[in-house]
Amino acid sequence: MLKIKNTLAGLGASFIWLSPFGATAENITLRSPVSAYGTPGLIDMPSGEVLNDGQLQLSTAFHNGTQKYNLTFQITPRIFGAFRYAIVDDFDGTDKQPRYDRSFDFGYQITTESDLRPSIVVGLRDFGGTGVYGSEYIAATKHFMADRLSIMGGVGWGRLGSYGSFTNPLGLLSGSFKTRSESQGAGGDTGQLDFDQWFHGDAALFGGFAYQINPKLTFKLEYSSDAYETEVANASFEHKTPINAALSYGFNNGAELSVYALHGSEIGFMASLPINPQKPTYTSGIEEAPPALMPRRTAAALSWDEDSVQSKDSTLASALTKQGITLEGISIEGTTATVRIANGRYPAEAQALGRTARVLANNLPSDVTNFRVESTAHGITTSRSTLRRSDLEALEYDLDGSWRTFARAKIEDAPRTQANTVKGTYPKFNWRITPYLEPALFDPDNPVRADFGLQLAASLTPTRGLVFSSAIRQPLTGNLDASTRPSNSILPHVRSDAPEYAKQSDLEIKHLTAEYFFRPGKNLFGRVTAGYLETMYGGLSGELLWKPVSGPLALGAEVNYAKKRDFDQLFGFQDYDVVTGHASAYYDFGGGYLGQVDVGRYLAGDYGATFSLDREFDNGFSVGAFFTLTDVSFDDFGEGSFDKGIRFNIPIDWLTGTATKGGYGTTIRPVQRDGGARLEVRNRLYSVVRGSQTNELEDRWGKFWR
Repeated sequence: MLKIKNTLAGLGASFIWLSPFGATAENITLRSPVSAYGTPGLIDMPSGEVLNDGQLQLSTAFHNGTQKYNLTFQITPRIFGAFRYAIVDDFDGTDKQPRYDRSFDFGYQITTESDLRPSIVVGLRDFGGTGVYGSEYIAATKHFMADRLSIMGGVGWGRLGSYGSFTNPLGLLSGSFKTRSESQGAGGDTGQLDFDQWFHGDAALFGGFAYQINPKLTFKLEYSSDAYETEVANASFEHKTPINAALSYGFNNGAELSVYALHGSEIGFMASLPINPQKPTYTSGIEEAPPALMPRRTAAALSWDEDSVQSKDSTLASALTKQGITLEGISIEGTTATVRIANGRYPAEAQALGRTARVLANNLPSDVTNFRVESTAHGITTSRSTLRRSDLEALEYDLDGSWRTFARAKIEDAPRTQANTVKGTYPKFNWRITPYLEPALFDPDNPVRADFGLQLAASLTPTRGLVFSSAIRQPLTGNLDASTRPSNSILPHVRSDAPEYAKQSDLEIKHLTAEYFFRPGKNLFGRVTAGYLETMYGGLSGELLWKPVSGPLALGAEVNYAKKRDFDQLFGFQDYDVVTGHASAYYDFGGGYLGQVDVGRYLAGDYGATFSLDREFDNGFSVGAFFTLTDVSFDDFGEGSFDKGIRFNIPIDWLTGTATKGGYGTTIRPVQRDGGARLEVRNRLYSVVRGSQTNELEDRWGKFWR
């Protein structure tokens, strides 16, 4: 246990040195520090401030017997959310296993600061967890002395109403506000949203200030309304005074390190690190420059008309290959050239279009004045972009060339290709060997588990749309197989016995599938997948998606027959099988916000819906959250009450600046149970298709001239 704590502490302390993730001093200020709970505040108390829009904040806090690890995200300019993992020693007073607690926070800024008024935030702390830190608050903050001094004050309920409390003033609205369930804050495994308890019970005032001594050093003092009643009763915590104090040092990368005195009895440490998804490590990228447009007479001098058709295709294909783009088809009719490409390099499809257009202009005869570029994914055409040669020549060095190029481009659906296939395009074969890291978080017996090993992945595409692929893993080291907690689920064990797959396997077949992608008609996309679909299931999956090339709405339907695989992750199956399926609606709200609703049947045979909201930045970095409610009761579901979590994806090019597809993505669930569990099928169509359609192209068209 001590080893685990030291490891987590080391991770927390290392936040301040992670320069690849750190923002610069120019885009992070120290006027909105975070509290020990990871949300804007002083030490224990929240404030009326929010983070910079889109900012991720990693933070950790330690004092004797308690560790907190926080992930906070500024969802919109006024709304933030946070996930917290806390380890509390001797929480129940029995000196047995420490308590591992997971909780969520939410805050909404109802007013922003002006010359006369403070900024005000209404917030919920631990609203979807066990209630150990359950509380609600309204906090206000005002800055003075050229922002060097910030004064904060507020009123709290729950834990934030436990010291110096008085009768709830909201009782004037309804007598029910005067009482709060005794179970609140007791640490029960509820995971439920107790709407009828929010802002109920006694209330208390809190306040404090932060003074910026110099650009690096800040002093904080607060009056806390948290009496730490549970810790005082069970964990030998002494509450001598409601006054807390801290001294914070800010680093150039935006990180902050604090030492604090808590209630006159504890000394603790806090560390925080901001990550700005909108500011990649290499803002402009470090890929090779694209080819410059040559004058038309120079291009004509290439004697295109004298070459054979095969030679022409070869010359153009070679020029595109140098740009990381595969030429799959080409047809020339009059003044229009239509090409079909596969973008194997650029995360932004607009960048592939821009480079393709310049290669076409430099290699096709001068009388070819229109370029129609068909984008593809897994062999199927996803969109067709028409660009005029004259626009490229006029706007290459225009200060507003990117936007003007997009405004003049014509983007349409391409249900059928209009380019003749280039000889030798198929079959395609790819393979790679890479390291992998597979984590498993929040096991109540061990909060951090992981395996590290090597993965061999290969794919064969014999013809357009048909893909055979596989991934085989060999773990080298790790402790995923060390879990000793058996599943106690009363539902079919569709996910809760996942540790058995680590215990009983060595060489692992992660997936082994045949996929067929096709276009049934205009705005329609189809997929059929068969084989070993994921770690725990094999079977057959079929999907149909309606996705117009322009417009925010998409609709889909998926049906699966899934059979549970043997624990050794090789070729055998267990007795359990199930038919699952979902109808899905996807909506692009604009500004990078993507909503999704999936309604249908899950792996355990339960029926319900999953609601998701993701924020995706123009560089591909995304952060999202989801929850699932089914006809499984909270009691039958077990710990956590219902499935929920957060997810994020960090593109490789955001980290390295290189033009490379792919990234690291993961989902953080407070607990993995059997209710609301969905089959993990690779290459669901919405994510396959949308990157080369109008909304996504517009968001990332700034890469067109890169």
